Amino acid sequence: MSAILWKIPPIVFLPIIFCASTAYLYMLSVILVSLDGPTSNGTSLSFPHNLEELQTLAAELLRYKNMHLTYVLVFFCSAYVYKQTFAIPGSVFLNLLAGALFGVSRGFPLTCLLTAIGATNCYCLSHLFGKKYIVKYFPGRLKNMQDKVKDNEDGLFFFLLFLRLFPMSPNWFLNMAAPILNIPVHLFFLSVFIGLMPYNYMCVETGCLLSQLTNIDDMFSIGTIVKLATVALVAVVPGLLLRKYHASRSRSNTDKHKTI
Repeated sequence: MSAILWKIPPIVFLPIIFCASTAYLYMLSVILVSLDGPTSNGTSLSFPHNLEELQTLAAELLRYKNMHLTYVLVFFCSAYVYKQTFAIPGSVFLNLLAGALFGVSRGFPLTCLLTAIGATNCYCLSHLFGKKYIVKYFPGRLKNMQDKVKDNEDGLFFFLLFLRLFPMSPNWFLNMAAPILNIPVHLFFLSVFIGLMPYNYMCVETGCLLSQLTNIDDMFSIGTIVKLATVALVAVVPGLLLRKYHASRSRSNTDKHKTI
């Protein structure tokens, strides 16, 4: 039996994990709706695809929250981690939903933690099942990222922060490529947790005013983009200074050897 399992390509286990996770999330949604009892209007809970669907979902979950706070929290956390783990687009809607459901004081730290957990899950799935395929299908993008990581080895954490604050590649690709680039998981987790704080805060704060929001693009004003860019530049400065320090130290050692 073990010999047969050994011959199975690792990628086969990925759809199994995905289907099991989807079934678990669906079960949670069915149970949550059933808890509404006789007052249930038969509404099904699903991921929103636009602002109108998000506002409807928020109203439903706020109603459930008044009666089943713990269950709504478990459902929200499970849905958030699910989206991040499998790199499913639309996390902005869940960040807005966090603000509508839990406010800034609770929704902001919650989204930061869930983002880091979900991204780390994606990192682990890539490490266990996806390395071969990422190398095969994204050779150019991966080589570009490898060169950048190598150039910033002395200030790797600050560079990772910069990539989250001011991404040059999509977050989903960074999550999947990180284990191939030999980025330690603890640095990866912290860089996601800290690096996406400005973005998460902006979304959660906006979510508190969800009923007044008319367009998702309203979140991304010129002022907001300038603030995010400024924070990204501040994050990369320590890394640049560290690289400069190591370079000057290396030159100094080289000069000493030449003198000797």
